[in-house]
Amino acid sequence: MPDVPEEMDAAYVQRLGPADAIRYGRLPVPRIGPTDVLVAVHAVTVNPVDTFVRSGAYRTPTPFPFIIGRDLAGTVAATGEGAAGFAVGDPVWCNSLGHGGRQGSFAQYAAVPVDRLYHLPEGVDPVQAVGVAHMAATAWLGLFRHARLGPGDTVYIGGGAGNVGHAAVRLAVAAGARVIASGSGAGLDRTRAAGAAVVVDYKEPSMAEQVREAAPSGLDVYWDTSGHHDLDTAIGLMARGGRILLTAAGPRRHVPLPVSAAYTHDVSLTGFAISNATTTDLADAARTLNQRLADHTLTAQIADTLPMRQAAEAHQRLEAGGVHGRLILTP
Repeated sequence: MPDVPEEMDAAYVQRLGPADAIRYGRLPVPRIGPTDVLVAVHAVTVNPVDTFVRSGAYRTPTPFPFIIGRDLAGTVAATGEGAAGFAVGDPVWCNSLGHGGRQGSFAQYAAVPVDRLYHLPEGVDPVQAVGVAHMAATAWLGLFRHARLGPGDTVYIGGGAGNVGHAAVRLAVAAGARVIASGSGAGLDRTRAAGAAVVVDYKEPSMAEQVREAAPSGLDVYWDTSGHHDLDTAIGLMARGGRILLTAAGPRRHVPLPVSAAYTHDVSLTGFAISNATTTDLADAARTLNQRLADHTLTAQIADTLPMRQAAEAHQRLEAGGVHGRLILTP
């Protein structure tokens, strides 16, 4: 690999555990296979799922030393002989490393399978791209792959000011759906600005009634992106044949399911995780994300930018809560 050093700086763990197990130091630059692309990393971000993998809460193969992180934006440094479509210097992004035995993105260089790498559209800020890569792909998969949202559908999105929720509002509006979303405090204005037709305060006791008044014929899709699932209320708000998405619930989160009301109204409940998405689904999502990045429909709210050597601090901050927006790290 010409002009590529033998070693690089990387954030990694030697065992699963707390954030202070993260180390930052020298590791060999990964060798690429025939269908891999070596990417010089420009920016990464930390996702909740990254902390789950690092801690062991989300079990997946983690070859040690294990480089943490899912997402990256960067430029092509080298290509395998079978990695067609990419050339050295191309701006690119990826959102599916650090899982299933794949090393992560928190390093100066990352080896990315060609079917998990996407071109960055001309003129798109790589920091914005990496900031929306995971959350917007999750939103696309939920709305269009699993809930089959279409033009004219009415969708409720809980947590419309959050990372996934905000992307979901913007993508649903762009697709011609009518969006009812919840937020609170400053999040109400952020959700309105994203294009929601109706915004309700989730702290109000009358929230469910406000949603019912806004959608008297019922909701076609219901997605509480915050993971606070009240299925009894949700099913009562659905149109016949409505679809409820289940995501983001903690491992000990148990809620009652009103089975009779669900099946007699043809309501379906679908759980999904972006980690289970096929490369085809991820590529389909990437095509839409690139379009919406280019036209500025999708934007990331950046909470802070840190050097990658502070990866442990970034994980600690995310786990502590209270981070509004994305934590960006640079090598």
